[in-house]
Amino acid sequence: MEKESELIRRCIEAACQSKESVEKWRRQRRTLERLPSHLSQSLLRNLLRRRLLFPSLLEVFKYSVEEIDLRGENSVDAEWMAYLGAFRYLRLLNLGDCHRINNSAIWPIVGMTSLKEVDLSRCMKVTDAGVKHLISISTLEKLWISETGVTANGVALLASLKNLSVLDLGGLPVTDSSLKSLQALTKLRYLDLWGSKISNQGALVLQRFPKLSFLNLAWTNVTRFPNLSALECLNMSNCTIDSILEGNGDKAPLLKLVCAGATFMNEAEAFLYIKTSSLSLLDVSKSSLSRFGILADMQMLEHLDLSSGTMGDDSVEMIVCIGANLKNLNLSSTRVSSVGIGILVGHVPKLENLSLSHTAIDDVALSYIGLMPSLKFINLSSTNIKGFILQPGTESHVDSTLTALQNLSYLESLNLEHTQVRDPDLHPLSSCKKLSHLSLKCASLTDATLHLLSSLPKLTTLHVCDAVLTTNGLDAFSPPTTLRVLDLMGCWLLTEDAISQFIKKHPQVEIRHEIVQNLSTEQQTISNCLSTSQQSLKGPQWNKKQGNLPMPQFFVDQRLKYNREELLALQFSPLALQSPHDAGSVTPNI
Repeated sequence: MEKESELIRRCIEAACQSKESVEKWRRQRRTLERLPSHLSQSLLRNLLRRRLLFPSLLEVFKYSVEEIDLRGENSVDAEWMAYLGAFRYLRLLNLGDCHRINNSAIWPIVGMTSLKEVDLSRCMKVTDAGVKHLISISTLEKLWISETGVTANGVALLASLKNLSVLDLGGLPVTDSSLKSLQALTKLRYLDLWGSKISNQGALVLQRFPKLSFLNLAWTNVTRFPNLSALECLNMSNCTIDSILEGNGDKAPLLKLVCAGATFMNEAEAFLYIKTSSLSLLDVSKSSLSRFGILADMQMLEHLDLSSGTMGDDSVEMIVCIGANLKNLNLSSTRVSSVGIGILVGHVPKLENLSLSHTAIDDVALSYIGLMPSLKFINLSSTNIKGFILQPGTESHVDSTLTALQNLSYLESLNLEHTQVRDPDLHPLSSCKKLSHLSLKCASLTDATLHLLSSLPKLTTLHVCDAVLTTNGLDAFSPPTTLRVLDLMGCWLLTEDAISQFIKKHPQVEIRHEIVQNLSTEQQTISNCLSTSQQSLKGPQWNKKQGNLPMPQFFVDQRLKYNREELLALQFSPLALQSPHDAGSVTPNI
């Protein structure tokens, strides 16, 4: 099967190599009509990714493709839709963020008998007139029309789509009256009403949807939410909350509760009617929650987000009580220190994701983190971590605190941006053989860091930003074969030639730097995909004056890192011969 999959992949790549290769096979219509659906969809996706798909080419797929995802494609318009309307077995159509789609463009899909899912999210030109087209598709089961031009009157028209189980009305002016008109949609399981105009009175109407399991009421005026017997996931972010699930009958089997940015009028009453023992996810980030006793009964909790809140070391014991099943814990921007992290040790055996960014933790916390054996993802950005601790009574001997992370055999991602780590402090990371994502952003890092990290066998994404990397250092860097993204933003000593040579030597790596930020999308895609196509590509227009280029919102003068003598030495080095005004986009030679 692996050989067959590899053969199929190569065939699809060859078919999508260039416009000429497309022309060779597009006329074989009968063969394409017999192509299995999953292969047709793979071929179509590759054509779209390589910018080789155009409206008339869609015709060859009309008997084989069942799902089409065109989200974000700005070229999609009425002409594209005219061809899509002829697709015999089309089941899913995603047009999200296709800003040229309007009411008339939807007309070709009117009455399609196989279509079950349509996504028109953020197609702002679609209005109530477009809804009149959509309601002719009686087979629709899932519909997304968030942030479109549809009004409350248009929402009311959707009542005729009796098979709907998923309905996204986020950002639309849905009123209590228009929500009441949707009572006929008894199959609804998923309803998104964020930013709507419904009130507590309108929230009572939701009891008429017996199968509703997911509900989003974020950014609404609902303060008291009634009991819904089938509800499993509720989002009341940025709401003012009096009570949740208040009412008679069996308590809802709530599994996920998101109240990010919410204001709790009475914390005890707000959670009084919730069956907290069944919760697996709780997000109260950026909320007014200040009493954490509510956590005590949440023994099934796996995901807990307390970021940007009032949690401190004195409340960490409440997390200890429910730590047995915790897999994700976010304490970023809280008052937790290294002392609080020490309290957690031994009580979170299943913890995989720990975020402590923008907290007061220091290197002492690393020794505690190293005792959490299941950790895979750690965020320590913007903390007081230095990477070493001076031994008492001496200034010459230091211990690298990152050595503690060597105990984490499952560690995959580590974020140390905006810390004070130096090159020698990173040596212990070379033993983290499963590390695939590493983020560093520090002015004290040099070429030595690149050399050290080249030994990580599974590294796929590496960020080394604002570092003092040189042309020689980048040239000598031999990236792991797995590396796909190298972010060097803010490394000001690197030249255009150095980056160009690196791209030529390692075309499989997407490099990010100010010099290449204006590289055209087409060129970047080809570089990332190791394309061997010899077709001519249109590059960006360089005939504009440099004075017309957009300026960044802010910049940091990197000369502040050096004293006067060092600056004078750099002035006459080969690295300084290129004027910063000459820096522009570089085109990789493939």
